[in-house]
Amino acid sequence: MQESTGVDRSPGMPEALDELDYQLVTALQTAPRADWRRIGRAVGVDATTAARRWARLTEAGLAWISCYPGMIEGVTTLPAFIEVDCAPGMAHEAAAQIAGDPNVINVEHVTGNRDLLLTALLPGQGALSRYVAYRLGRLEQVVATRTQIGTAIHAEGSRWRIDRLEGPTGEPSRDRLGQERLAQDRPGRGRGAIKRSDVELVRLLGHDCRQPVARLAERTGLSPTTVRRKLQRLDADRALIYRCEVARLASGWPVAVNFWGAVASAEVAEVAARLAGLREIRLCTSLSGPSNLLFTVWLRSYEHIQAFETELGRRFPTLAINDRAVTLWPMKLGGHILDPDGRHLRAVPFEAWQDAGAEAAQKDLLARLREQPGQQVSR
Repeated sequence: MQESTGVDRSPGMPEALDELDYQLVTALQTAPRADWRRIGRAVGVDATTAARRWARLTEAGLAWISCYPGMIEGVTTLPAFIEVDCAPGMAHEAAAQIAGDPNVINVEHVTGNRDLLLTALLPGQGALSRYVAYRLGRLEQVVATRTQIGTAIHAEGSRWRIDRLEGPTGEPSRDRLGQERLAQDRPGRGRGAIKRSDVELVRLLGHDCRQPVARLAERTGLSPTTVRRKLQRLDADRALIYRCEVARLASGWPVAVNFWGAVASAEVAEVAARLAGLREIRLCTSLSGPSNLLFTVWLRSYEHIQAFETELGRRFPTLAINDRAVTLWPMKLGGHILDPDGRHLRAVPFEAWQDAGAEAAQKDLLARLREQPGQQVSR
């Protein structure tokens, strides 16, 4: 089972990952839908052992796979990063309400100058304006919001690897060699768009992307041959974004920090490309605001925050860090609801945001704007 219904775990459920678990996660980060025979071969166990290990991790909420569309045919998707200020004592309640929105990928309770940091995907600037004004703005727990558009995504969570890849001598481990074989087996020719006819299949994959073809066929009403063909095309087009995640308490990288930085416009592309190559980077995006870069890092401990920022100053002398926020509770990550320790609770598959109340409110506003006589403005 991919989903879990609560934080209570059965007796004997693990609270940490062993070496084989880490290798299994690395293999699934490389080839999320590979069959258990191939996964097992990559990490040196049989298919039954690999499948049993994965079931054990998912049942404990320690690992899971996210799946959501990169682009949808005919839809311009606008990434937005929204800071939310909440009424005193209401941050968790606000986060819980927002986390159910299918267009919101991440909901983080953070330190610093905002209570919540949201990552949302909207079909254009009009929809983003409507979402901020008529969805977030009407929550009684929300006091204020500040929105920036992600103008270019340089790195995101699907590329991050937990990496158990080198043996004690520094030579490639069995895991590294297995991962390379999995990567070679997986086709791909660049990021493509989801066809509108595939949206329902993608929504079902959002619940559990390792569902067998027979189950997906039953749920979509398509034949297994058609489902298999669609999956092959989606994989070949790299149209889906997969993320094999590990609970924060078990990842070895328990501290997440968001940095807002600024560089000269002419340097953004170069600095962002170099930042994206750092081991600790989970997200790096250009922003529309005065801090024109936002990047998220995962670190080994809180003591590493200052050391990491010092190293940033050495490597990127023109990068000014304007603000930083430590994630306290990633209530939603990659479309999945998590507990305060980062363990998996349930999935919220991505869908385009629709809200009849917000649309009605905007129509009412437009009607009132049309009724108001225009004023002559001298120039």
